[in-house]
Amino acid sequence: MQQTRTFTDKLFLILKGLAMGAANKVPGVSGGVVAFVAGFYEEFIYSLQKINIKAGKLLIAGRFRSLYHYVNGKFLGLLILGMLISYFSVSKILDYLIVHYELYVWSAFFGMIIGSIYYISKDFDEWSRRSILFVTLGIAFGVAISMLEPARENDNLWFVFFCGMIGVSGMTLPGLSGSFILILLGNYVLLLVDSVNALYDTLADILSLDFSFTTNESRMHLLQVMIIFALGSLAGLVSLSHLLGFVLKHYKKDTFATIIGFITGSLGVVWPWKIKTYKTDEAGNFLMDSHGEKVIDNYNRFFPDFTNGETYLAIFFILVGIFIVLGLALYEKRAHAKKIARDPK
Repeated sequence: MQQTRTFTDKLFLILKGLAMGAANKVPGVSGGVVAFVAGFYEEFIYSLQKINIKAGKLLIAGRFRSLYHYVNGKFLGLLILGMLISYFSVSKILDYLIVHYELYVWSAFFGMIIGSIYYISKDFDEWSRRSILFVTLGIAFGVAISMLEPARENDNLWFVFFCGMIGVSGMTLPGLSGSFILILLGNYVLLLVDSVNALYDTLADILSLDFSFTTNESRMHLLQVMIIFALGSLAGLVSLSHLLGFVLKHYKKDTFATIIGFITGSLGVVWPWKIKTYKTDEAGNFLMDSHGEKVIDNYNRFFPDFTNGETYLAIFFILVGIFIVLGLALYEKRAHAKKIARDPK
């Protein structure tokens, strides 16, 4: 059953979608964390669960109104709208900021992860040996992922579909970054930069009534890759949501403890003070992907130099990130309390 939402609720749901889309674009940051901290994680998972055989039957029967209500269409529609807007606006801005202000962007996200860990942990009152075990397992898994070496780029369509299924995990598993998974699989640039930009450029061409892109083999291939990736993401989103819905229903405390561990383990991925290392051949020459970009091997992390003024500015952005999360969480909590006071049912 869909909730009654005010105009403000709808606007903030779109903004939450914007935040999820932006978080999913950044390697090391999980859109699922946004859903978890903003208080709509369980509704998100249970809504995705409704995309099932029954929903398919309603679609085939043409019962669109029933389908809309069955899948909690108002909630999912506004959230997805925010994500789509993000991919063609906020994501572009993030691309620019990461290139020109990389340290400060990573610092802000590092602070947001710290704020998320604090916010989620303070309300978790089920600490026991079992929950500590699951937190530890989550941390170990998150740290282990951060230490894996990236693969080479692969544009085989079956592999692209698989990347979609795996990469979408960042939306549904807080602390597990879909973007970072795509780096490990070797396809981050192909799927979240080149194909997204190809789609953006194609839409711009269509709006200007320029259809010359249809003869551009590279553009058409990237559009094909984008479609297959989207289908894989949809398949992964639906299948993973059913699995998560089951564990949330039967093992909620263990799941939440593991999520806290995942998020804590992801801190190593978003550590601000790091430099990229690139793969080289035996002669010491940089290996290039199919687009002429150097292939990222991993990151060399280091402790900050406290004699450098940039370090203190980075720490300021860490604090900004913490306060952004805690401020949004506080607003969400107060808004929820007002809603309950207004409608006790």
